[in-house]
Amino acid sequence: MIYSVIVDIAASEVDRIFDYKGEGYAVGSRVLVEFAHRRIEGYIIEEKQTSDCPPEKLKEIISAVDDYPVVLPELIELGRYMRTQYHLRWVDVLRLFIPAEMRGNRVKVLSKKQATLAQEDIGKILDSLKPNAVKQRDLVNFLYANGPTLCETLNARFGNGALRALADKGYVTIDEVTVSRTPYKNLADSQHPHHALTSAQQNAVDTVLADRQGRYLLHGVTGSGKTEVYLTIIDKIVSEGKSCIMLVPEISLTPNMLRQLRERFGDNVALLHSGLSVGERFDEWLRLRNGQAHIAIGARSAVFAPLSNLGAILIDEEHDSSYVSDFNPRYNTIDVAKFRATQDGALLVLGSATPSLTSYYEAKQGKLKLISMPERINKRPLPTVTVVDMAQETRNGNKGIFSNLLKERLAKTIADGNQAMLFLNRRGYSSFLMCTKCGYVAKCLDCDVSLTVHYEDNMLKCHYCGKQYYMLTECPSCHEKSFRQGRIGTQQVVELLGQMFPGVKVLRMDADTTKNKEGHIKILEAFGRGEAQILVGTQMIAKGHDFPKVTLVGILDGDQSLHRDDYLATERTFQLITQVAGRSGRDTLPGEVVLQTYTPTHYCLQLAAKQDYIGFYRKEINLREASAFPPFSEIVRILYQGEDEKSCIDQLTEQYAKIVNLKKDNPNAFLYLDKMRCPLKRAEKKFRFQILVKLKTSKVEELLPQIYAIVDEKSHSDVQIFTERNPQNLS
Repeated sequence: MIYSVIVDIAASEVDRIFDYKGEGYAVGSRVLVEFAHRRIEGYIIEEKQTSDCPPEKLKEIISAVDDYPVVLPELIELGRYMRTQYHLRWVDVLRLFIPAEMRGNRVKVLSKKQATLAQEDIGKILDSLKPNAVKQRDLVNFLYANGPTLCETLNARFGNGALRALADKGYVTIDEVTVSRTPYKNLADSQHPHHALTSAQQNAVDTVLADRQGRYLLHGVTGSGKTEVYLTIIDKIVSEGKSCIMLVPEISLTPNMLRQLRERFGDNVALLHSGLSVGERFDEWLRLRNGQAHIAIGARSAVFAPLSNLGAILIDEEHDSSYVSDFNPRYNTIDVAKFRATQDGALLVLGSATPSLTSYYEAKQGKLKLISMPERINKRPLPTVTVVDMAQETRNGNKGIFSNLLKERLAKTIADGNQAMLFLNRRGYSSFLMCTKCGYVAKCLDCDVSLTVHYEDNMLKCHYCGKQYYMLTECPSCHEKSFRQGRIGTQQVVELLGQMFPGVKVLRMDADTTKNKEGHIKILEAFGRGEAQILVGTQMIAKGHDFPKVTLVGILDGDQSLHRDDYLATERTFQLITQVAGRSGRDTLPGEVVLQTYTPTHYCLQLAAKQDYIGFYRKEINLREASAFPPFSEIVRILYQGEDEKSCIDQLTEQYAKIVNLKKDNPNAFLYLDKMRCPLKRAEKKFRFQILVKLKTSKVEELLPQIYAIVDEKSHSDVQIFTERNPQNLS
């Protein structure tokens, strides 16, 4: 038999199929092969009878790496799709399908010793033990009551001697067993027990289950009960012997969803995301691969869960930009999920209170079936939103970050014993440090970005590459010791709250406070238990969380993302404000939102204050159509990175000239074409340039392969080139 193998080498020069011969291997297996005089791991993606390579030159596969195929056949087909759509190398795609530590056998199954009673007649065992062998008697009774137990647990409880003595007497057998490393074993119970479905929820479930291969957009306002719809659909699909994938946009949202899934489905649930330990990630992946769990939950990468007989993919907060990978390999999870659902004959549900304009447009065009849930559960009202003009506050003498109204509402919330959430999508203490004499701004030596002030550890940090610098005591340019700081971050907000409300407990949730594996869980559970009255956070707190006592949400800087030079800026701002506003008043207590802005008349903020998604969609989709932005076109970004600036410019110039020629041959297909430095000119010691192409949607399938072919004609080996389709970030 001939096997088509992709060698596990991340190099474009070997990004093709190599044929090997052998017998008894399955498609999807990892194998060891000889390649370039080395032993290399590879993946079998196809088996066939013949090869273009002469039989005498075909090398034999050395051996299989695993006892089972690690990549399912349906995932190999998904890989073919991604390779074509996103211009990816085979190996980069295949590596998405298995835990990274499996490569090179850097992680293995964990085994431990387990003790079991050797006979069922506990009376005989107890009668034979001496009266003073108290610990041995207690251990026997424990095993009788609890069944087989890990030896380490028994030794910790009864001491090493008791177990050893019982084993020596033959009363207990000790075996080596495989142990699963389960993440988040000690999650607190859900505060929201299962209730009967409302009529709107039942209608949504019935609509989805009527067509098991349908494509649905579930548009439900915040607090409308979308999660219960997801759980009910999963329950039905799993009861029919099929498997499900449940995606959430951020790691911080997985514990809440995981808790609810485990309460309903127990060990049939496995968690996949990058925040797990090496062993946990492998064991959870293996449970799915071996059919021990049929429900995968996780962030973006869980779309590649090794599940056969897939019945449903459900994506919560489908609008979230984190579903688009903006580092290699670059792909759009929503599009990948659509392909996988179609290929596997599974239904697909995209859910959001603020769907992406593209998804809602597709629903209007009939490509997705729209299901609306326009009211909160039990017809609870949406929170009232008050827009505060911060420019007027400044004119009135208030130059702080808190408006007078927000101060009043915070004081009342605290006095009433309720809770508040304050949103500011800027972590750290302040956004930059500037010399007051010469204007010097502290910047990262490796990136073209200002350093953020972090007073907690007295450091300056680059939020792009993570590099840290000691706090400046004097200007390195003019040696002046006077500095002014940039815009306030979450650290400073917490400090100011401590001054305003002494003794009031405040928690902070951002990338700095959630570095540790379970950091976000501890913060959210503490806030849920009422251990703090105020939670300050970045976009981590903006969606998916449900705290019954939160009656006030303060949005400190509503303009922060609005004025970016990006066609997605208004859409993202509307989504973020609507989502964070939706954290207020989710239970019986009414909710209020204070939205602070310097542009109170902007249509985006006005419509977000009304939580009027339909109004925003109508306004924004007309603007998109007039300017030919997605979904009325497709943007292709070609990114060039390298430590040698001239090489980057030369490579970009060569390929740009070829794309210009392609445009001349297809003048009506190109809506825009230009080359430029990236706004972030340098990152991680690499200079950055880009070509931006805007194509008519009707011409994408014809011209995209030709653009990819031009990108493949690379003349400078020291330049990295990446392509992105409809990128979420043009920096």
